[in-house]
Amino acid sequence: MPSKKQTSSGGNKPSGSGSGSSTHSSCRCRCSIGGWLKFFAILFALVAPIVYVLEQRLESFYVFDTEHLHDLSKRAISAHGNDTKAIVKYIVDELSERNGVAPYVNNDEEWVFNNAGGAMGAMYIIHASITEYLIIFGTAIGTEGHTGRHTADDYFHILTGTQTAYVPGEYEPEVYPPGSVHHLVRGTVKQYRMPESCFALEYARGWIPPMLFFGYADTLSSTLDFPTLWRTSVITGREMIANLLKGKF
Repeated sequence: MPSKKQTSSGGNKPSGSGSGSSTHSSCRCRCSIGGWLKFFAILFALVAPIVYVLEQRLESFYVFDTEHLHDLSKRAISAHGNDTKAIVKYIVDELSERNGVAPYVNNDEEWVFNNAGGAMGAMYIIHASITEYLIIFGTAIGTEGHTGRHTADDYFHILTGTQTAYVPGEYEPEVYPPGSVHHLVRGTVKQYRMPESCFALEYARGWIPPMLFFGYADTLSSTLDFPTLWRTSVITGREMIANLLKGKF
């Protein structure tokens, strides 16, 4: 009998030990989650006031003028018609000589594919900084997709071809021919389409870094084209850092 009691007692010890281990593990998990929540709460409390102050001064960080870009696009089209390559050169050449803008222009015509919102095209990054970007975006065969909902106003100056856009509740498309500007207001969203060959001078002003997630999403969830993603990141990062070093926020 004593032998049986000892066996029974000894058999209960592992069970008690396992229960204690599970409790400790659960406690550690809760502490870990609580620690992360506390970290993000502190981070938000520190960053939010800074973002608010900078938001009030966004206009002071811009070096590009929307009216000048529109006028420049129309003059380039008038000078070169449907010759997209000549139009792009005309635009970049003038920007490279414009006071207050020239130091921040990338003259190396580095084209990379761009997949975002289900649409595919190619882009040449003329400028990238924390508060602005200016690119040539387009495709020679057409594309269609979701604009994304962004933290910046987006001005799409059509150079060649035609872009159409649609918003829920409308029964007719918005149509943007060469020389027109499709302004996507910050925080709004549309469906857009380039039925055939179409190229545009795209200018965004606002908070640019959050927009990068939209640009990366299709690669990470669909195309898996990591060489292009890497090349895009290198060019964007290089331009942003270079402009920061020049005092361009």
